[in-house]
Amino acid sequence: MPWSEVTSRARFAEGLGFDGVWGFDHFQPMYGDGPGECFEGNTTLAALSGITTRVRLGLLVTGMTYRHPSVFAAEAITIDHASGGRLELSYGAAWFDKEHTELGIAFLPTKDRIDAFEEAVQIVRGLLTTDAFTFEGKHFQVREATLLPRPVQQPHPPIWIGASGEKRTMPIAARYADVWHCFGPPKYLASKSQRISAHAEAAGRDPGAIRRAASLSIEPDLDGVARLVDEWEAAGFDYLVCGWPGEGRGLVEQFARRILR
Repeated sequence: MPWSEVTSRARFAEGLGFDGVWGFDHFQPMYGDGPGECFEGNTTLAALSGITTRVRLGLLVTGMTYRHPSVFAAEAITIDHASGGRLELSYGAAWFDKEHTELGIAFLPTKDRIDAFEEAVQIVRGLLTTDAFTFEGKHFQVREATLLPRPVQQPHPPIWIGASGEKRTMPIAARYADVWHCFGPPKYLASKSQRISAHAEAAGRDPGAIRRAASLSIEPDLDGVARLVDEWEAAGFDYLVCGWPGEGRGLVEQFARRILR
C-alpha cells in the first residue's frame, strides 16, 4: 500500500481508540500476486511515532534473522525514545524462508534458528538493561557492550515473544517474555496457555506475570466477533491484535463503536 495509506490508517486507529498500531516485520508481502509493496518494519514504527501521540507501536513479530540482536536492541531504544515510551518490543525466530532465500538472508535450520533466537533474546534484554554486558553463545557474542541511553520504559519495553512450539519456543517465552502471543482459536490457545504457565513455574517465574495475547479478525458478523472477544477474555487473554478487514474503514469504525472498551 502507499505510504499515505500507512500513516492514514495509523491516525485513524488512534482516533477510534485502539490501544496499539501493529505492522509485520517483512520486506516482501507474504500473500497475493506479484512482488507487491512492503515497507521495512522498524523504520515504519519510528516514522509512526512522529505522527501519533497515544497508541502503542509494535510489529507482530520482529524476526531475529533479519538483524543482529545488538542492532535490534539499538533500534528498539531509538523507537522507544522517539515514541515517548510507546514501543512494544516483539521478537520471534522468523519463519518466511522464501523471503530469506530471495533476498540472500541466511536462514538456519529450525533447531539452530531457535537456539540462536534464545541467545538473541538474552542479548537484547541484557543490552537494554546492563552496562558492559557480555554474552558468549554459539551463534552470537557481545563483549563488555553498553548501549545508551537506556529505554524510556524501565527496565525495558515489554518483551513480546511469538511462540507456538511446545518443546522449544514456548519454554523460551515462559522464561523471558512479558507477553506471549500465539495464533489460533480460544479453545486451542487456552490449553497452550496452561502449558506456558507450567513452563513458567518450572523456570521459577510467576505465570501471572506473563500476559496472553492473540489475534482477532474483524468480520461483518459483529455479534459473532463480540462473542469471540468474550471467549478470549474467559480464556485469560487480555490483548487482541486486530487484522485490517477487506471491507475497509467502515467495518473498522463499526467494530470500534461496538467492541472497544
